[in-house]
Amino acid sequence: MSRRAFLGVAAAALGGTLLAPGIRLVEVAQAAGTPAPTGGANPRVRWGLLIDTTKCQPGCNDCVTACQNENGLAPAKRSTDPQWIRKIEIKEVKTGRQASVPVMCQHCAEPPCVDVCPTGASFKRADGIVLVDRHACIGCRYCMMACPYKARSFVHEPLANQKPDVPRGKGCVESCTLCVHRIDRGEGMTACAEACQKAGHDAMLFGDLNDPNSAIARRVREIRTTQLRADLKLDPGVRYHGL
Repeated sequence: MSRRAFLGVAAAALGGTLLAPGIRLVEVAQAAGTPAPTGGANPRVRWGLLIDTTKCQPGCNDCVTACQNENGLAPAKRSTDPQWIRKIEIKEVKTGRQASVPVMCQHCAEPPCVDVCPTGASFKRADGIVLVDRHACIGCRYCMMACPYKARSFVHEPLANQKPDVPRGKGCVESCTLCVHRIDRGEGMTACAEACQKAGHDAMLFGDLNDPNSAIARRVREIRTTQLRADLKLDPGVRYHGL
């Protein structure tokens, strides 16, 4: 289906139903099946994160602070301020068990944000990292509505003192990049995972999910893991333990 045909389908869907943010557009995107550019990354690799909520400390924001420092984000003071990773405190109603859960772009294998983008600004690289091309983004925010994780932010204000490796711009949508600039330099560690490790929590493990010998792949085989909103069949690259 062409982009123009897809937009016709999306418009009809939005005109005929009350939009439940994310979920309805997920259905429309899956029906469209529009292929996306994959970038120049290694297609044999699938970068991902494993987050152990049994080790994630309530009230700890080391990963959030590290993300802000790495990517030039100011601490969020309003709900509309860009925030690429946020901590959510959850509680199991039946048992009373509480957990602290970092949530960011889940870097889905089937990303609805990519399918609903009318310009191709949202795209998935061959190594599984989902990104936004700020030069192609027109600020329509379809991708924000399509994301069931509320992981994308819109830049409302002019930006200054930006990081050279992480270009950002007013009027664009942005989200977690899995520190793609680090990955492409061969560093092999996201800022959030590095900060969590340095703090001694070891609640975040980053690596190649496709490499059976990688630490993350071995750990995923050893313990029970969960994907957020697994019922949507988006195959996120971020996995959780202890939920």
